Amino acid sequence: MTRLPRLMVAPNGARRGKADHPALPITDEELISTARDCQAAGADGIHLHVRDEAGDHLIDPERYRNLLNRLSKVVPGMYLQVTSESAGCYDAEAQRAMIRALRPRHVSVAMREMVRAPEDWVAASDFYHWAQSEGVSVQHILYSPEEVTDFIAAVDTARIPGRHHLLQLVRGTYAEGSAAARPLEEYLAPLERAKAYSFDWMLCAFGDAETESLVEAVKRGGKARVGFENSLQNADGTLAPDNAARVREVHSALCALGL
Repeated sequence: MTRLPRLMVAPNGARRGKADHPALPITDEELISTARDCQAAGADGIHLHVRDEAGDHLIDPERYRNLLNRLSKVVPGMYLQVTSESAGCYDAEAQRAMIRALRPRHVSVAMREMVRAPEDWVAASDFYHWAQSEGVSVQHILYSPEEVTDFIAAVDTARIPGRHHLLQLVRGTYAEGSAAARPLEEYLAPLERAKAYSFDWMLCAFGDAETESLVEAVKRGGKARVGFENSLQNADGTLAPDNAARVREVHSALCALGL
């Protein structure tokens, strides 16, 4: 299983648009340009969302396949990860169908979107076992310390297979930014107690505390995800001009600490 990149950029997400920031990339051409600029600024991975002609969230295997092929030539060596996010537009069956059709090397999957009720575990577990057998590297998105505990329980019961897992921990929310953030220690405590497994984990953080939160995560042995999906602001509270500026600030902060 490929390790997560040190610094991944998430340049657009599923919800924000040009009204939120004119430099937020919407089209494939804008994503490609953003990927190039962010790689030059220090990002070694990118988390990809594509949009339809109206700028709305889309999970489409052919759109992803074409974009991945283009990016592999423009930003060689960059970790390319697609999202399976529902964003209120897709159910779990459609999300799984997209991943099965695309067979991406790297995809992020929210456990709470795969399992919305206990009876969903049958189809979800079948999907997780399929992904492992097909070499599809799943980064599991966990939005709270309680979800971390639930994830470990699913691994304990082999509903999710494997002994080494890639995780995306989420601090804060769109609605409340960093004001809703739980302490990082609350996420890490269940992982540290799960001695039978190993975890390669990454943090993303909403709001104006993004840089501070990401530096703390890397100090604790994690990886960082930065970008306009989660925050438009620099550490000093000013509006960042583009995603590359957010990458550059976090990259510089990590380098200054030898991280």
